Amino acid sequence: MAQNIRDRVVAIIAEQAVLEVSDVKMNATLDDLGIDSLGLVESIFAIEEAFDIQVPFNANDPKDSAFDISSVASIVSAVIALVAKQKPA
Repeated sequence: MAQNIRDRVVAIIAEQAVLEVSDVKMNATLDDLGIDSLGLVESIFAIEEAFDIQVPFNANDPKDSAFDISSVASIVSAVIALVAKQKPA
């Protein structure tokens, strides 16, 4: 399941950055990929819709949010955690 989530998140980010999926590296920041604040918002909306989750409102402030947007890998990890929380035990 985690691989599927990773692939979908990377595809969403690649689409927003107008890049090929293969150009999106896990250690890249959104700045590295050319995604500005509006692009971030659009990416978050797309991720929320794709996974039926709600990203915390303060995701853009890492010290106040568990949803880390500092790199592609951290976004993937945060989405995996949110998806896991929504699944019944």
